[in-house]
Amino acid sequence: MKSLRHAVTLLVPALFAFGAAFALVVFAVARRVVTPMRRATDTEILAVDTGAQTIELQRTPDTELPGRYGLFTTGTYGYVKLGAVLSADAGTVRRKLLTQIEPGARVDRAAAFSGYYYSSPSELHLRWENLLIGSPAGPCPAWYFPASSKTWVVQVHGRGATRAECLRAVPVLHAAGLPNLVVSYRNDGEAPRTRAGAYALGASEWRDVDAAIAYALRHGAERVILMGWSMGGAVSLQAAVTSGHRDRIAGIILESPVVDWRTVLRFQAKLARVRAPLPGLAMGALQMPLTARLSGADAPIPFDRLDMVARADELTAPVLILHSDDDGFVPADSSHALQEARPDLVTMPRFTVARHTKLWNYDQVGWTTSITDWLEAQGFTASE
Repeated sequence: MKSLRHAVTLLVPALFAFGAAFALVVFAVARRVVTPMRRATDTEILAVDTGAQTIELQRTPDTELPGRYGLFTTGTYGYVKLGAVLSADAGTVRRKLLTQIEPGARVDRAAAFSGYYYSSPSELHLRWENLLIGSPAGPCPAWYFPASSKTWVVQVHGRGATRAECLRAVPVLHAAGLPNLVVSYRNDGEAPRTRAGAYALGASEWRDVDAAIAYALRHGAERVILMGWSMGGAVSLQAAVTSGHRDRIAGIILESPVVDWRTVLRFQAKLARVRAPLPGLAMGALQMPLTARLSGADAPIPFDRLDMVARADELTAPVLILHSDDDGFVPADSSHALQEARPDLVTMPRFTVARHTKLWNYDQVGWTTSITDWLEAQGFTASE
């Protein structure tokens, strides 16, 4: 009996310690979901030939993609543009440099491969303005590209990205006569920070987009098209079903969108080798007020509300989804499910190989044609 009491005396603290440690792991996983991340390095620069203006990179599923891309670097250059793949072997890829690198420049090995391509609105050679849009979070910086139509496009960037992500779409939309408002939102590094400084995965960011819609309507727009990239797709979809201006939202373009966060987070957990039941427990923690705050969120994350496949019947505007079946980061399953749920509204041309938010880079002609054809089919023209 004495030995049993001794065993229990030892076991109870051990179980408590295990439970506390496990809870900390759950909160850590949950915190990763809502914490704005800095741009992560995902490849190495192995060599730069300044004579031939070529660069050799570690081979990854992204760096081997055909097309035009960007590379965030450190040293003399902060960002360089990349052109065609010239050669590749099992471990390396050699690409043409589209940004001149001078002899003697210091280019560090660690780099981040990017689909942005354009880093500044001035590179588009279109008239543009800097704006501040007043939102519930505070003044949010935006770029405005004027054009002749009364239908404006409000573009929304993705998680861990900036407004520059959206610049690739401005030329095709501008060519259709559509003014572009490229916006920021709370906690993205440009717009104001909330108390916790955390993402709400679209559950609160839509309010900043709603403020941009209101700005457009006050300044000459009669209706608005939302275009969301990655998490910006989730933000745009929340605005489409929640905004007080939703009757003025005439269309939605989604680029590699998050349509259902549960599907995305389970997929990303698998990639990161985070095993069950941790992903489910982390999402559960983010849904409850106390554990959401312990996980670093400003407020509980309503995953049911963010599931737009389940809420597909609430959509009223036509939707164009551009999503590669080989996305590799945000799986296209939920995009296909949304198209199947609302074939009356959703157009989804097939793309493969292009990976996440890199369809323009990989197949600019196909991507541009898909948008142009959809705009024409919906009657979004400058002559309206």
